[in-house]
Amino acid sequence: MSEFLPDFRLVRPQSLDQAITALQSEPGARLCAGGTDIIVNMRRGLVEVETLVDLSGIADLKTLDLDGNALRIGAGVTLRELAQHPGLIGPYQAIAQAAGLVAGPGHRQVATLGGNLCLDTRCLYYNQSHWWRKANDFCLKYHGDICHVAPKGNRCRAAFSGDMAPALMVLDASVEIIGPDGARRVPLAKLYREDGTDFLMLKPGEILTAVHVPVQRGKSTYDKIRVRGAVDFPLAGVAVAWRQDADGAHLFQLAVTGTNSMPINVDIPAPLGKDEDPDPYFATLEKLVQKAVSPQRTSTIAPHYRRLSVSALASRLARALI
Repeated sequence: MSEFLPDFRLVRPQSLDQAITALQSEPGARLCAGGTDIIVNMRRGLVEVETLVDLSGIADLKTLDLDGNALRIGAGVTLRELAQHPGLIGPYQAIAQAAGLVAGPGHRQVATLGGNLCLDTRCLYYNQSHWWRKANDFCLKYHGDICHVAPKGNRCRAAFSGDMAPALMVLDASVEIIGPDGARRVPLAKLYREDGTDFLMLKPGEILTAVHVPVQRGKSTYDKIRVRGAVDFPLAGVAVAWRQDADGAHLFQLAVTGTNSMPINVDIPAPLGKDEDPDPYFATLEKLVQKAVSPQRTSTIAPHYRRLSVSALASRLARALI
């Protein structure tokens, strides 16, 4: 298959109602906003699309409201706007940091929050040219019947690599979804399932329209491990949120991307006491992260290295917040 972009029909709705109608009336239609993910996948033959529904003309998706420290971000807000927004500091800093670490400046100028939250999963055996994949009898994610990462398993192990999800999950974000059956709102963490092929819990015809973040206090941060210092997807990314309770104890929330087929919350069962020695606490935190993540052979970097690196990164970020 050629790596030129195949023919497809483009629909440009001006409202959410028009977009939902287009998804219902066009079998196999796919959504597109900035196009930094799906257009590349179409060119490489990873997805076959007859109709592309372009959401970039819908003004309702492009608003960002910070009111009384409660935050609502439209799914069409660009990552560049998030990275540079003056209000995303303190408890919201992880959002700006995650957005600023996605790909390169040209990508961030058009890539959207919704697109990053719905980013296709990635794998060493999937994100290849058509002839390479065909020579390997394809894979479970595309026209094959085996996951080359875990041949004895029954599901795809491709990794979710979106940066924005963990930064929002540690802030208890929820997502607004609109579809043929109306609107619904669910915790962001509930948007995903641990399956590299079918990783989004969206119903047919549904569109993710906004993210809501409740009032926050404290601080948050995000960083990731990657081969190069720019452009690359995360081998593992970590977001940490911190606050103090009434007794001065340190409470952490932690989420990880890049290691599993979905972004995951890491359960931190106890706070760090005000006068407690932090070293044993953070040693335990590292072990909890190592136990929670499941890096597979989805990249050129060994899974064990990613497991150790993500736990060390989590500890370093959490320490820096107190």
